[in-house]
Amino acid sequence: MEELPISPLASPHPEWRSIFSQNISIHQFDVELHSIIQKIIDGNELNESDGLLLFHHPSLSQLGAIAWGVKHAMYGKNVFFNSNVHINQTNVCVLACKFCAFRRGAKSNDAYEYSVEEFVNELETYKDAVDEVHTVGGLHPDLTIEYYEELFTTVKKRFPHIAIKSLSAVEIKHLSQQSNISIAEVLMRLKNSGLTSLPGGGAEILNDEVRAIICNGKESSQEYLAIHREAHHLGIPTNCTMLFGTIETPEQRIQHLIQLRNLQSETNGFQCFVPYPFLQDNTRLPEAQLATGQEILRMISISRIMITNIPHIKAYRMNIGDHLAELALQYGADDIDGIVQKESIMHSAGSNALLELDNTMLAKLIENSDSIPIRRNTTYDRAKPFIKPEIPRRIQLPVVQG
Repeated sequence: MEELPISPLASPHPEWRSIFSQNISIHQFDVELHSIIQKIIDGNELNESDGLLLFHHPSLSQLGAIAWGVKHAMYGKNVFFNSNVHINQTNVCVLACKFCAFRRGAKSNDAYEYSVEEFVNELETYKDAVDEVHTVGGLHPDLTIEYYEELFTTVKKRFPHIAIKSLSAVEIKHLSQQSNISIAEVLMRLKNSGLTSLPGGGAEILNDEVRAIICNGKESSQEYLAIHREAHHLGIPTNCTMLFGTIETPEQRIQHLIQLRNLQSETNGFQCFVPYPFLQDNTRLPEAQLATGQEILRMISISRIMITNIPHIKAYRMNIGDHLAELALQYGADDIDGIVQKESIMHSAGSNALLELDNTMLAKLIENSDSIPIRRNTTYDRAKPFIKPEIPRRIQLPVVQG
């Protein structure tokens, strides 16, 4: 893969609030939304009451218009993607979260764990098409920090152009407990081995009563935030996420956004927020209140409106599918998960998102939303417009003489 140039393309316009103010016509919106629009213009944070107003407001189109206005003021028509592959190092996990269809016990017939060489051989298949490997997995009882140090060192030696986005907060906690070392030491050793960033999975809902039901035994809400805080302090950028549509309330969703926003105000280490709905297929949470397509778009819009200090909002097409992801680009999302090529966790839960996309096909999806595709790197500091290669005509028409 070619190296992308250092570029400010993926950074919000420094005067985006002024642009938003010039572009938005407050009188086109219901009066109860006027104060929210004014808060955005003035740079004042929206509170929980504001978030609930957005959640319950009857007009999704008006919410989408505000969110798109924020996104457009930040980035214009630009929408960002990268060339990545998801490879999960193991599906063996000592936990049994109710929402997870990917996890297997160590004695399951389809349990697996890649050796370092097996992982590298799998990545070899995609090396010419990607510049990022996204790898998370179960909490394997035997895979130690030494395994990940060897894995990351080997990947960087064999494929120096490929960034490593790896390990959720609970995996970092698990390695810390296994090795009896601090979170900071785990992170620093992994960074020194080649880790580029953390993907941010595992936030679910940052409410411990909800977590006790859907992911009992995982890290607490405060531990999730503390691990990301430590990563930011060590210069490791991270993403952050929200899994919605299980048993949480609207209030808990909004409180989740506020907690992430508060940490971002402290550290400025989050690159991207990824809200995605629970997929019920093949899982063990029958009490879940599944999100509709409209609700998914509403949460993406609310996310863009409420947490403007996290630069990017991702439409996670591995979860919501290509068609809804394309629509989400008109509801505040400015980033879409990349070409992916291989993915197991969401597809185990019932996702049918295509895995065969290349850069040209993904660029076409972005263009279908009246957006401009911008290929970026993992850390958003290198980017350039994606120019689709010309495809020669297969049929040569005869030249008419005379």
